[in-house]
Amino acid sequence: MTRHARNCTAGTVYTYHERKKDTKMSGYGTQKLRVGKDSVKDFDCCCLTLQPCKNPVVTPQGYLFDKEAILEYILHQKREIARKLKEFEKQKHKVEDEMKELAAAEQRTRTSNFVQQETNPINSKHEADKTAASTSAGPSLNNMAGTESKNLPSFWIPSLTPAAAPTQVKKPDEKVRCPMTGQVLKMKDLIDVKFTPINDRDTKTSLISKTARYVCAVTNDVLGNSVPAAVLKTSGKVVTIECLEKIIKKDMVDPTNNKKLTEKDIIHLNRGATGFASTGAKMTVAKAGPSLMA
Repeated sequence: MTRHARNCTAGTVYTYHERKKDTKMSGYGTQKLRVGKDSVKDFDCCCLTLQPCKNPVVTPQGYLFDKEAILEYILHQKREIARKLKEFEKQKHKVEDEMKELAAAEQRTRTSNFVQQETNPINSKHEADKTAASTSAGPSLNNMAGTESKNLPSFWIPSLTPAAAPTQVKKPDEKVRCPMTGQVLKMKDLIDVKFTPINDRDTKTSLISKTARYVCAVTNDVLGNSVPAAVLKTSGKVVTIECLEKIIKKDMVDPTNNKKLTEKDIIHLNRGATGFASTGAKMTVAKAGPSLMA
């Protein structure tokens, strides 16, 4: 590729650096950024509080939550659903009352027209002929004539300004959903997780301050974002995927309590990233913006 000076503006080459710089300055196009390891939570942190879990529980999809945080989230969602349902029912009754009033008003109009036609048939026929003649003559150029006298040309008068219709409340979803996956979440589906603390004989440093906090319940391998792990539903213990494939899946027995295992009893734990693109969570974020099309 042909290169040119930094301040050269007469060149025909639009470099990648210039394109990224213009995108950042103008705000047009999709802006992408690669985040660092510090922007991703650790494997033993809650997905809501982003802090190490005191009483960890895991969903069937493998997302870890602090028990207090997820229960508070479920209660908050239930209160919100109840409030939205109340608003929806109130709006529904209001619409039904309005429809009943319109139907009653239409019935009264039909009744009055029928009574007037029966009492004065000659006058009613004369009024009908007069209305038909005015309609066939075409609309009047004067907006102050006839029934258009109320439609003043002064649209800025507050009394004549059209009012916006109230926002229609949609019927809310009555099921509590997981904040990470959007699937239905129930309290009975939460599984208690029992991490095995590391035995490093360091009693002065708190567990939160340690970089390596937990180990595999079977092999004592240190757990981290770079080590794939799984939760055994029968005991709640956390083991590495290597231990699961080489030891546990041979007999499908939980080595911590000797209970039989099935494939549904093995929950793969979702973890964060290590800074490498192919490990853990995605490290690239994108923000879509308006773009100019040729």
